[in-house]
Amino acid sequence: MNSKGGKVMAMLTAVAGIPGPQDFPLAGERCILGRLPTHEVVIDNGAVSRTHAQITQVQGAFFLEDLRSRNGTSLNGEPIQGRGQVRLRDNDLIKICEVELRFVERTQRVRPKLKQPDRDPTGVAATVQDIPGSLLGDEFPPLPAPLPELVEDGGSSAVAHELSTAGSTELHVRPEQKLRAILEISRDLGGQLRLDLVLPRILASLFKIFPQADRGVVVLAEPNTTDFKVKACRLRSERDDLNAERISTTILRAAISQSKSLLCDNTLSDPRYMSESVTNLRIRSFMCVPLASQAGGLQGAIQLDSFGLGKAFRQEDLDLLTAVCAQASLAIENARLHEQSLAQVELDRDLQFSIQVQQSFLPATRPPLAGYAVFDVYRPARSVGGDLFDYIPLPDGRTVITLGDVAGKGFAAALLMARMTSESRSALLASGAPAQAMTDLNHRLADGSLGHRFITMLMLAVQPGSSELTMVNAGHPPPLLRSANGTVTSLGIKSSGLPLGIEPAWTYEQSQFELCPGDTLLLFTDGVTDAVDPSRHCFGLERLKESFRRAGTDPESIIDAVVGDIEQFSAGAPRADDLCLICLTHTP
Repeated sequence: MNSKGGKVMAMLTAVAGIPGPQDFPLAGERCILGRLPTHEVVIDNGAVSRTHAQITQVQGAFFLEDLRSRNGTSLNGEPIQGRGQVRLRDNDLIKICEVELRFVERTQRVRPKLKQPDRDPTGVAATVQDIPGSLLGDEFPPLPAPLPELVEDGGSSAVAHELSTAGSTELHVRPEQKLRAILEISRDLGGQLRLDLVLPRILASLFKIFPQADRGVVVLAEPNTTDFKVKACRLRSERDDLNAERISTTILRAAISQSKSLLCDNTLSDPRYMSESVTNLRIRSFMCVPLASQAGGLQGAIQLDSFGLGKAFRQEDLDLLTAVCAQASLAIENARLHEQSLAQVELDRDLQFSIQVQQSFLPATRPPLAGYAVFDVYRPARSVGGDLFDYIPLPDGRTVITLGDVAGKGFAAALLMARMTSESRSALLASGAPAQAMTDLNHRLADGSLGHRFITMLMLAVQPGSSELTMVNAGHPPPLLRSANGTVTSLGIKSSGLPLGIEPAWTYEQSQFELCPGDTLLLFTDGVTDAVDPSRHCFGLERLKESFRRAGTDPESIIDAVVGDIEQFSAGAPRADDLCLICLTHTP
């Protein structure tokens, strides 16, 4: 696995509780520890939960998280249950029941290599990182002006060099002159990886190499589009009243569309360049060279203009500019790749923080319910998800179990999930009655205050020490009831109402039922039944019932068995939706 600035080798080394010396390489973005044989680190110990903990890797950093296990996980002697993802450091000691694992991280730092051109005929391959850079005094900010509409007003250049797909050309220029130009631009661009500084330096270097140049323009392609925009421009004389951003689209279009380096030594004598734009811009001689991309195609072009008849560009100037533009292309491409890398690092950092924020809305612990045992699991389809569940204690001693599913996935669903978690607590504490709380939530969602998505939700009020439960269902999949004799049925199908957010005037009703000793209730979101195998067949309700019927007796083993059956059925196929289950057993 790769990380910023180096190659990270990480593993878990068995210290105690596992016979014989064993190492577990952390070779993916996610490594699950538990009893299930499908996990990356299998711990065959009865005290360990089937899905106990996980280690995730983001940009070379490793994080340990307890997956709501029964007996918890500790890091360097400190429990981490309920703390979300905790950063791992080299030599940290992880303890899961009697099993101790040491996290070992070895980082081999490798200096990132910038792309280098092939050796030229002089035998010298000058690169940005080889030659230290020198700051130039005149630095210009980028000018993101749109490329004007292209209008035909002439033909191609009088002189043209055909570019290959790799951007190479057969150059006929004195070796010492070419070497001097490449060293010049290499020195000016050395070590600079900010595009807004690279482009002005390229123009500054070209002005020193070509004293007859009065104006320079750099045009680059916009990412994921076919548009080109002016990103940098420069006038030699600050007193010149010409707008440096104005360009002749005929010249640039010809160079880019034909992948050719263009040269004209006198526009006044060439009918192909007797256009209004060339005349208004006072262009008398010009060179325009496309900027080739290492991945193929073009990433833009550089154009130099001369305003005086006595300062015409010649063939050797075009050869030299073409050679220098090969070096400039590398500098621009490296700067863009660097900016993309920084943006990705920032995105990964924001994503990691979003995961931690969302996890903070989920209950850190399961409530102690006299006469009941409860267990749960939550697996988002993406890094963040739209399923929600909570255990909300009421002043009268009851605990309300809420389980919901926001339509959609990703960040939008996660934001609404966070809001709904807070709103459901507020509504339940204000009314004390699940049916009234659900009705209030529906009003808030339907009027747009929580967004314009619908949400399915289930509320289950449990009175510790009592067999009677109260349920309100807003379009959520009905829970499954497994009686003590093993029969599995869907509960409360007829009493289900509409999902929240569809009908503002809908009034929800609650129903009571009895959960006898030995009975077990399984609450789930549709990500369970909608799980698919590689052939796109759904896991379905009947498979879920059969898995529930065959599972053990305590809630944790039941959920582990169901999740194991889903993973075996999916056979590695990506989940299309978030997965959440809550299991409640009335203990004898």
